[in-house]
Amino acid sequence: MPLQIIRADISRVKADAIVNTANPYVRVGAGVDTAVYERAGREELLAARERIGILQPGEVAYTPAFGLDAAYLFHAVAPIWKDGRHGEADTVRSCYQKSLELAKELRCESLAFPLLAAGSYGFPKEEALGIAVDCIRGFLEREDMLVYLVVFDEQSFRLSGELFDDIEEYIDAHYVKERTAQEYGSSLPAPGFLRSRSAAMPAAQVFCAAPRSLEDAIARLGESFGERLFRMIDERGLTDVAVYKRANLDRKLFSKIRCNPGYRPKKKTALALAIALELNLDDTRDLLARAELALSPGSRSDVIVQYFIERQVYDIYTINMALFAHGEAALGGG
Repeated sequence: MPLQIIRADISRVKADAIVNTANPYVRVGAGVDTAVYERAGREELLAARERIGILQPGEVAYTPAFGLDAAYLFHAVAPIWKDGRHGEADTVRSCYQKSLELAKELRCESLAFPLLAAGSYGFPKEEALGIAVDCIRGFLEREDMLVYLVVFDEQSFRLSGELFDDIEEYIDAHYVKERTAQEYGSSLPAPGFLRSRSAAMPAAQVFCAAPRSLEDAIARLGESFGERLFRMIDERGLTDVAVYKRANLDRKLFSKIRCNPGYRPKKKTALALAIALELNLDDTRDLLARAELALSPGSRSDVIVQYFIERQVYDIYTINMALFAHGEAALGGG
């Protein structure tokens, strides 16, 4: 999928280019910077960095990645947080935008970012996350690239605000209740009650019409997942590009769905497409059913997605941030 949020040590991530929060001067900083230099090869990387010279805040330059599992290492000079009134946000935004454009210029297919300036530089982590996702989203709306946002610890990824305040309560009301029922059983009417109810019903209510023949049932098959999907895309006047971008899908995967009428998507892919089409809950369930899938009240991931659909929030990045924050896999595919 075009944007993946992962929890890892960025010095161990495999990508065409890796972004490092760099010191303006030629020196090794603390924390992640030290880990990057040690894994890349301190002497070689310092020599390459020395040839670049002093960088101003917001600037980005690159060197070979040496011992890292990448071709390039980008050196992005992020700001030290003061009070938010000294252009810190604009400087961080510049780091993301210039890194993305540099990756495009170097024809990178993948790029890995840390949460720039959110560590020892003191930038508020939630604001740093919002800037990162906003910049990456804007770039991916017009370009195809796999972008990793690498988060090292749980403290770096916390969500708040009105939209997220009641997610936990919603999960408790749906997921936890369902899991408790699965664990301990639900309260079912006594068998005698069921028998008495059936006996009191008229025959027409107890028995359905005669079952259809197999041939008749096959002849009445509805649309496949792909048929329903592309009919709805056409009805909404959308383009394929708009849909797979909104769904956080890789272009090659979407092409596979388009070219294979019998394609069976994974649930995370089908749900991402439902989000891209802004389907309500009933239409989402119907689209999933075309691929023999279903929303489960016993799945924490499904409950979180349902939470956003019910509130008509169809931003795939917002949903995926909430899923990641709760330890669940993101929607999309590639």
